[in-house]
This record gives sequence, C-alpha cells and structure tokens, in this order.
Amino acid sequence: MLNRARNSLFDRYLGISRLLAGQLDFHAIIQAVAVEISHIIPHDHLDVCIKTIDGKYHIAYESGLDTAWSKQPPALLTGSPIRTLLAGDVDFLLSEDACSDPRFHFAGAFSRPIIDLALRSRLHVPLKVQGNIIGALSCSSHERDAYTMEDVECARSIADLLAPYFFALRAAEQAKRSAVVETEARAREEGLRLGALKLTEALEAERQRIGMDLHDQTLADLTRLSRRMERLATQPDLPADVLEPLCRTLQQCMHDLRQIIEEAKPTVLQLFGVAEAIENHLDRSVRESGLPIRWQVTDDSGDMLTGLEQTVAISLFRIVQEAVNNAIRHGQPDTILVRIGQIEQGLLGIEVIDDGCGVASPPAGSGSERAGHGVDNMKTRARLISARLEIGRGSGGYGTAVRLSLPLENKARVEAGL
Repeated sequence: MLNRARNSLFDRYLGISRLLAGQLDFHAIIQAVAVEISHIIPHDHLDVCIKTIDGKYHIAYESGLDTAWSKQPPALLTGSPIRTLLAGDVDFLLSEDACSDPRFHFAGAFSRPIIDLALRSRLHVPLKVQGNIIGALSCSSHERDAYTMEDVECARSIADLLAPYFFALRAAEQAKRSAVVETEARAREEGLRLGALKLTEALEAERQRIGMDLHDQTLADLTRLSRRMERLATQPDLPADVLEPLCRTLQQCMHDLRQIIEEAKPTVLQLFGVAEAIENHLDRSVRESGLPIRWQVTDDSGDMLTGLEQTVAISLFRIVQEAVNNAIRHGQPDTILVRIGQIEQGLLGIEVIDDGCGVASPPAGSGSERAGHGVDNMKTRARLISARLEIGRGSGGYGTAVRLSLPLENKARVEAGL
C-alpha cells in the first residue's frame, strides 16, 4: 500500500514535469499544473509570486480563485503578506488560520484577499535556484488546519520542479523587456538623428542660398561702389589720402565676403567630391594664412567616397574644414596632413594631423572660445551622420590628430531614408 502511494505520488510529479514542457509564460504554467498539484496538495487557491530581478518587487500568478494579488502591477516586496519567506528569514510558512495569523497582517501588508476570500489554511514554500529565492509557491484552503508538515515537504518537491522553469521565464521576460526598451530608445534616437539631419540639410541649403544672394546682389553692389571710389580717387581736386584707406577697407570687405560665399557654397565639393574639396580648401587656407605650412592630402579610399549622400558629404567636408582652420589659426604647425582611406571593411576613415602646439592650449588672444564652438560643431555633425569623431594629440604627443570614422552602412541607410 505504501509503495502504491509512493508510485502514485511519483507519477504526479512526472505529470507536472510533462505539463511544464513547452509552456512559455507564467499564467500558462500555473493553469497547466494546478489540477495535477491539487491531487498532491488539495487547495481552493494556488498562486506563485515571482520576485523581480532587482529583488524589490514581486508579481503574483494564480489559479482557482481570482484575487487582487494578480491584478495589481508589480508590488513592493515589503508589502507582501509572505515577505519573511521571500526575504529568506524563514524556510516555510504554515498557518491553520491565516485570517487571524499576525504574520500575514501588519502595517502596509496587502492581505485583504485572505480575509475577503476566507483563505484560512495557508502553506508557503520558497522557489529556489542555486540557493537564491526567486519567488514562492502558495496553497490555500477555506478549511482550518488543512495542511501538515507532510504537505510542506510535498510542496517543496513541487517547488523544486517549478523553480527552474520560472527562473528561465523570468530571465526571458527581462530580456524581452530590455530589448523592447532598447529598441524604443534606439528608434527615438534614430528619429531625432534623422530629424536633425534633415534640419541640417535644410540649413545647408539655406546657407547656400544666402551665399548666392550675397554673390549676386551684395558683392555686385560693393564692386560697383569700389569702382566709383576708384574713379573719384583720380579727381585732381580730391586728395588721394582721403579715399585710399576707404578703398583699401572696401577691398578687404569684398575679400572677406568672397570667402564667406565660398564657404557657404563649396562648389568644388559639389562638382568634384569630398577629397578635391578638402584639397582645394587646404591649399587656399594655407596660401591666405601667409604661413610657410607644408600640406598634403592622400586619398586611398578607392570608390568609398563615390555616391555619398549630399548631406553626409557636406558634413564630412565641414568637419575637415573646421579641423584645418583650427590647425592653421591656433596650432601654428609646420605641416598639415589629411589622410582618407579604409580603416577596415566597410569603415571610411579621415585623419587631419598637424605638428603644431595643439588646439587644446592655444596662445592667448587666439580666439580659443571660437575654437571650442568649432569643435562642438564638429562633434554635432559627426553624431548626425552616425560617425565617430576623436580629437587628441598626434604621434609622439605633438600636434593635434582629428580622426573621423564613418560606417558605410550608414551611407546606404541615409540614402534609403531609413
């Protein structure tokens, strides 16, 4: 008779194991095993509470009777009627009448369902994985004094079967929530990036429109005014030293305006591409600086620059343009090198290296605040095209090295409008 009872109990445990196979959520497991468990431990209400990963909250899943325990969001562990068990302070909880048991009723305890549904006899054992408590299995009966220590031992065996499944499901749920949060965050970030990229494109177009307006109207007006002043300077009754400073100032203003127009609308970039625009800008900037700076641009990128979306190409040029300007204005270098090439498969790299004193510590009165804004603009432009920008010392600790890397998958993604 004893062997038959043991065999029957063993068959129930096997039945629970078979029912667990293939279940993918907590509710499904509880509903699947509740009947089989009732043959081992008779109950009117069965529930499992699972602690969250951080150990501060718990979530209840139940079968038999619907209570507020499973309808509330994750609740603080400190308010659980079985907090001592979940905290590991006791090995089990066994009550002959939980309605009046002070262990379940304390300030802040959410124990109202015990009284409302007359869950008198209560049995609770922990769910453990590798010695850590991840939750608890609870059986309740309307009858008083319905459970014994033998039922506690049976509940522990059932808990040992359930715990690994609940542990795996909890980890899967956490991974799923983390993936959703990460995906949403990436979507928001990508949306903001693309929105800012479109805004940058619109600003660049407006910048070029202003450049053309300055060229067609303002520069033309200044040119006519300059010619009239030159004619006035030839009048015999007007001293030459009166108009000469004005003419000189006007010529300087026209020169500055032409430079602004050129920077606002980099025609070389549009006509010939990034490498040629960089070389043209570097050549002009060195000549206009009047400094004996040696420079070189090497392009080993093959066709990696071919077909870049216009906004990306302009951003790359503007970053290099600012790096070159900073090197000339603040670094006082003897040499400036620009290298364009493939860092690794699918990764375009551009380096601007000089042997000057470095933009991190420009000389007094050199406009360091403007240089700081320029570096911020470079970083912003790099982020908008999903490029990585690094600014540091050159080899040997001398000068400045600006390194930019752009995954070409971003190029394809921007072209596709994704």
